[in-house]
Amino acid sequence: GAAPRTLVVGNVFTSNEAPPDTLIPFHHEMAQVPNYPSVLFFYCDNAPKEGGQTPLVLSNLVYQKMLELNSGFVNTLKEKGVKYTRVLPNGDDPTSPIGRGWQSTYGTPDKDEAEKKALELVESIEWLEDGCLKTVTRVLPAIREDPRTGKEMWFNSVIAVYRGWKDSRNSPETSITFGDGSPMDPKVMDVLENVLNELAVDFIWKKGDVVMVDNRQALHGRRSFVPPRRILASLCK
Repeated sequence: GAAPRTLVVGNVFTSNEAPPDTLIPFHHEMAQVPNYPSVLFFYCDNAPKEGGQTPLVLSNLVYQKMLELNSGFVNTLKEKGVKYTRVLPNGDDPTSPIGRGWQSTYGTPDKDEAEKKALELVESIEWLEDGCLKTVTRVLPAIREDPRTGKEMWFNSVIAVYRGWKDSRNSPETSITFGDGSPMDPKVMDVLENVLNELAVDFIWKKGDVVMVDNRQALHGRRSFVPPRRILASLCK
């Protein structure tokens, strides 16, 4: 994913280490890659003094509500899919909510090896003059059917990218587009954000809490907080 994280042990990492005042918008974990985790585990090692809740929302409810409010947009998403474009920094950037560098993302300081790994996940890459790496995904579905239930899921990171992929290297308007490269309507993004917040339930952390999230059925995010806060995460296939 795009989030800065620190390996703790085995398959356990810190959760998104974006600055405390940054609100992390709703997303399905790693919806921008072909192989995403099916289950997420979170553990509260240190509860925040204030804020820092993890909002959760059922993806099928978002789909149903958006279909009711703007069926044209939903049908376009179904028809065209989405593309994600991101510039990864040359080294981790802790000031950015999407500051995970290409070295950390692909587990190597070697450009050739990183390029090979990147092209297993995305459609195209471009090395920029400052050493950053620009990646563009293949066209990916934004609406997916859960084969276990037959329900349609709002399985994407559209609002997370449009609201959250914002730093000196990335612009939301170009980071998320329809599959044909056409832009998203800002007014629809406002509607989508309202729908997500209206349907969400905030989980308030206490030390020792463990939460399991079905990544195929639920979107999650993070509210801003007053430190300290330390949530550990494990992403499982």
